[in-house]
Amino acid sequence: MLKIRVGDFKIGEEEKMVINEILNSEKISEGEKVREFEVEFAKFVGTKYSVTVNSGTSALIAGLVALKYWDGLEEVINKKNKKKVITTPLTYIATSNAIVLSGFEPVYVDIDPKTFVITPENIKSHLEQVKDPSEYSIILPVHLMGYPCDMVQINKLAKDYGLYVVEDSAQAHGTTYKGKKTGSLSLFGIFSFYIAHNIQAGEMGAVTTDNLEIARLIKKIKANGRSCDCPVCKRAEGKCQKMVSSREEDEDYDPRFVHEIIGYNFKAMEFQAALALTQLRKVDWITRKRNENVKYLNEGLEELSDILQLPVYFKDVSYLAYPLVIKKPKLVNRKKLRYELEKKGIETRPMFGCIPTQQPAYKFLKEKYDGRLPNAEYAGKNGFYLGCHQYLKEEDLDYIIKTIKNIIKEKFR
Repeated sequence: MLKIRVGDFKIGEEEKMVINEILNSEKISEGEKVREFEVEFAKFVGTKYSVTVNSGTSALIAGLVALKYWDGLEEVINKKNKKKVITTPLTYIATSNAIVLSGFEPVYVDIDPKTFVITPENIKSHLEQVKDPSEYSIILPVHLMGYPCDMVQINKLAKDYGLYVVEDSAQAHGTTYKGKKTGSLSLFGIFSFYIAHNIQAGEMGAVTTDNLEIARLIKKIKANGRSCDCPVCKRAEGKCQKMVSSREEDEDYDPRFVHEIIGYNFKAMEFQAALALTQLRKVDWITRKRNENVKYLNEGLEELSDILQLPVYFKDVSYLAYPLVIKKPKLVNRKKLRYELEKKGIETRPMFGCIPTQQPAYKFLKEKYDGRLPNAEYAGKNGFYLGCHQYLKEEDLDYIIKTIKNIIKEKFR
């Protein structure tokens, strides 16, 4: 029986070679490979800067904390209660966790039922109805499953209300919106290189931005707030600018052990960066294959479109996975369908759940949001996804199509 995973990672000769190079160098903590990845990934996304961290969650926490220091929001948040961040209720829980752990408060608006992302219309409607829009500081859209949010209109709304925009592009490596890649359409974007994502490294994240000060702050924050923030360390060459400028005042100054702000240990390792570089060199093929696979599956499952909402197909989307939503839950039960697919060797995952109403960690928000996010609640309860990754062959796709058709015909009709 075939085993079709949501995500897969193939270790080839190139991957083995780069890992062995690092082992042979005996330098495994952040170094040349991390720097190289930052340069190449910034070029790929289309931003001036990229800062590598150990996960996508860390990337968002570091970025939000940097924003507080950058614009003095730390004091503003405490004095004026400007804590609220408009975001999506339907995504992996890390987005909301990062908001809360950074000292902000997530505020949820409903999603588009076809593309699963928050809409400018819902954001605008919410802001028009709130008593005090001055309590808001950020709009944080998530490009879920690779689908881009309407960033032109979101940025316009943010400008009208004096808000910042931050993109969670963890699931949208390579997706383009009006000719530009997601992660380059706001103050800063974040990415995750989790094993099932389009560019894979196991565990790693990055922040992309055109703002040099934010990039420098993130470099400090990810290293416990230390003074160092240079793109490439010149200390061993005796060229550290901070040491040179401070020698007259303090001969024993070392910026690695002087901490200017409160930060975290979010540093990456050479292994992940090296693996991510191998994937970055294949990214056009990865994006094309995933896109083609979604199109192929849609064509094969078209006859079930009265029962299953098939993913909307766009040629510019770099799909994380193949999302399906059950249109007739009284006829087709998600739990039972997923169970049958898993029995046949097809891995599935539920569509995350509506965070404030369906995730136990946020049960304190359930009463406030119950019934107010119908699209997110429906997708969270009735949506799930399969793999569409680049390693699937035509026979795998045919097996998925045939199996879904047979299960629905035998079990639910």
